[in-house]
Amino acid sequence: MEHRRIGKSAVYVSDICMGTMTFGSQTDEAAAHRILDRCLDAGINFFDTAEGYPVPPDIKWVGRTEDIVGRWMKGKNRDAIIMATKVSGPSHTWFKSPKRGGMTALDRHNIVTAVEESLRRLQTDYIDLYQTHWPDHGTGYDETMETLDELVRAGKVRVLGCSNETSYGLMKSLATSERLGTARYHSIQNNFSINNRRFEDELKQVCRQEGVSLLPYSPLGGGVLSGKYLDGARPEGARFSRYLEMTGARQAEMAQRFAGPRALESTMRIVEIAKEAGMSPVTLATAWSKQHDFVASTIVGVSTEDQLDDIFAAIDLKLSAEVMTAIHKVTKEILYPMG
Repeated sequence: MEHRRIGKSAVYVSDICMGTMTFGSQTDEAAAHRILDRCLDAGINFFDTAEGYPVPPDIKWVGRTEDIVGRWMKGKNRDAIIMATKVSGPSHTWFKSPKRGGMTALDRHNIVTAVEESLRRLQTDYIDLYQTHWPDHGTGYDETMETLDELVRAGKVRVLGCSNETSYGLMKSLATSERLGTARYHSIQNNFSINNRRFEDELKQVCRQEGVSLLPYSPLGGGVLSGKYLDGARPEGARFSRYLEMTGARQAEMAQRFAGPRALESTMRIVEIAKEAGMSPVTLATAWSKQHDFVASTIVGVSTEDQLDDIFAAIDLKLSAEVMTAIHKVTKEILYPMG
């Protein structure tokens, strides 16, 4: 298992990170603990959660994921685990956090309240990587970065990161930290996959120039790159199987973005490349994500134990130049398959 530095920080992580957003909704606690144990045994030391998990966001179970992860971590060597969590930024259209009555923001009150609750649920004295879950371009960056800096100085947080941020927001926050002399963001957690390479348009260059690491989530394009939606298939219980049956505008938009005709066409060709290379498309997509110099660790997610094997097959796997070229050809010919 390769370990890489997060940004310019002193924190090194395994190049695969286990995400936990299904724990407490799709995945019960016993299964979640077995998944986490297997990851740790496989050499994965990096785990990502959030105060707003599990998904879909719902007041009846918000915070449950951190509770589950905290009870698991309590019996482990804390120093051997790199734990990441997030504070909810403003509620956006397709991801409305139920925390604090849905009135989430990145001001001092919200950040301090959130970190204290996360520390309690995770049953730990510190968080290795604390991230802003959604940007808050309406709250002054001075207040956000000064408050986060206070957490670092207090020893409650080791390093900082952001998520779902724009080029503007990342550069604005970095400039603010430099001007104020506060702790800075060392990572950005954004959507990045073979079916969604928009990060490479601008943010890739920001990361390279500013020493910020990408922690890509959804490397399987919402599970679509596994090939399970090809030929009109609608697997029972799968996210977009449910979304395609719903009548809500948000669900329909998301289903068309992730599992629309162009995304499925791209996926079909990627599945063929994986087959010719003698591996599952899950293994190929995970390995592809790791194989970028601006990526520190790729965040994967599962809801059942049997989904781990194809991910573990990507540990220490480096795709050949021929395979990388074939993938690039697909993404060049089907530009922005997710829109």
